[in-house]
Amino acid sequence: MQMIKGGSSKWLHEKIGKEFAWQEAYGAFTIGISQIKQTVAYINGQAEHHAKRNFEDEFRIFLKAHGIAFDEKYVFG
Repeated sequence: MQMIKGGSSKWLHEKIGKEFAWQEAYGAFTIGISQIKQTVAYINGQAEHHAKRNFEDEFRIFLKAHGIAFDEKYVFG
């Protein structure tokens, strides 16, 4: 993850010429090969989907569904 963050920040700085910084905390999730169609469909429908539910609410639901404990002040603080 550190290499992705560093590389993308460098690329943005070189291509756009603006400073870019990742937030201090981050999360990374993976999908299996069997989930590609559903993932692509989700991405394609994000604008419509997020008109009904914002990112923060969806992320909370995702974390809870997968049994991931979190503290609001660190996730959205």
